[in-house]
Amino acid sequence: MNDMSSSEHTATSGAPTVGELDLEQRTSLRRLTRGNQDHTTEQSDGYDVEYRRLRLERVVLVGVWTQGSVEQVEARLSELRALAETAGSEVVDMLYQRRDKPDSGTYIGSGKVEELRQVVVETGADTVVADGELSPGQMIALEKLLDVKVIDRTMLILDIFAQHAKSREGRAQVQLAQLEYLITRVRGWGGALSRQAGGRAGSNGGVGLRGPGETKIEADRQRIRNDMAKLRRDIAGMKKARDIKRRRRDSSAVAQVAIAGYTNAGKSSLLNALTGAGVLVEDALFATLDPTTRRATLADGRTVIFSDTVGFIRYLPTQLVESFRSTLEEVMAADIVLHVVDGSDPFPMEQIAAVNKVIGEIAVETGEDAPPEILVVNKVDAADPLVLADLRNRLDDVVFVSAATGEGVAELESSLELHLNAMDRRVTLSVPFSRGDVVARVHELGTVLGEEYTGEGTVLDVRLPQVLAAELAPFVVGS
Repeated sequence: MNDMSSSEHTATSGAPTVGELDLEQRTSLRRLTRGNQDHTTEQSDGYDVEYRRLRLERVVLVGVWTQGSVEQVEARLSELRALAETAGSEVVDMLYQRRDKPDSGTYIGSGKVEELRQVVVETGADTVVADGELSPGQMIALEKLLDVKVIDRTMLILDIFAQHAKSREGRAQVQLAQLEYLITRVRGWGGALSRQAGGRAGSNGGVGLRGPGETKIEADRQRIRNDMAKLRRDIAGMKKARDIKRRRRDSSAVAQVAIAGYTNAGKSSLLNALTGAGVLVEDALFATLDPTTRRATLADGRTVIFSDTVGFIRYLPTQLVESFRSTLEEVMAADIVLHVVDGSDPFPMEQIAAVNKVIGEIAVETGEDAPPEILVVNKVDAADPLVLADLRNRLDDVVFVSAATGEGVAELESSLELHLNAMDRRVTLSVPFSRGDVVARVHELGTVLGEEYTGEGTVLDVRLPQVLAAELAPFVVGS
């Protein structure tokens, strides 16, 4: 990632204070990576920014460092790079600038835009991606000065969601999120919204402008509002259907376990390790958008339902939180949450904070308490031992696993069993021999601690989910 000169390396090897850097050094654009420069430039194509050729986009990433260490800002840009590559782009350069706050006019300051423009020309980039949410004015100013398409982190994430959503509800949620974001920018971008703006062939406008929302961008604000209202009605109808299915699952007394966590933390891999489900596993951000549900049997014989949910990320766009609220509510409806953390990430505590922030917001708005969670640190086979040691020291009730190798998975299952058992009610049942169906159900949904046969029937010492214990109250004996 780093092809820096020695002077650049010295400047970024630690976390210098403001007093240690002169003004020019602090505000200069610093390069993190350089791509192959054997190419033609976009400007030589003879196209205006909105009429560029459709092709795999070459992008330059740019960020503003306002706080934290050098390692943290570089980790953020590395995450932005992963987002851009997930969207199908080739990242040719990454730069960041130290500022007290982003420039209100051009994000990085008008004096540095010319330096960025030279990088764009040198690399042949046709898109600049900013690591932050740009205002319409900033976006317009940068596009005019750079003569290439400019998008921000929010547009990039929306683009990835547009590509990955497969279900009817998922596509509708993405479309709503895109319209909520774009409605404030229709007036500012004007005619540019009706034109193709680069990207891969057949991609409806390239990175940041792809997906089901693209056909609505050309409409005026009122048309967009009408479309948004219709989408909200459609999503509400889909939510009702899913709520009915959820109530059926709840009444079945089968424990519901939601697998949540940061994007690309290995949630789908963990689901496969726990259930053998064989769901899509991809080393890409937001590979899973539509919840996947699988039934499995734990070592103690209990049947549970695992749900793989959409991933979280730092600074998750508000539009996505709102639009995917019905999907995220699957987490709130669970009996327990497996909160998966990427142990190989250099800053896993920031991942934990980002996930907890979103879940906390959903809990406040729904008026429900968040379900209990088991913290699962995944990818220990690829993690820095020092990072793992720090996590062991800072975290309680945590299980360290590797979904790839199977390390720690049995320990996780045991921990899950203990948590579920703690929620159960211990009872003694006397079931007539004629009710073999009840005995079978108890074995499937509960934990049988003892079983014997008498003249009246089968006597079972069991731990049962509260719902099932209430249902089987006629068979309960003793206090």
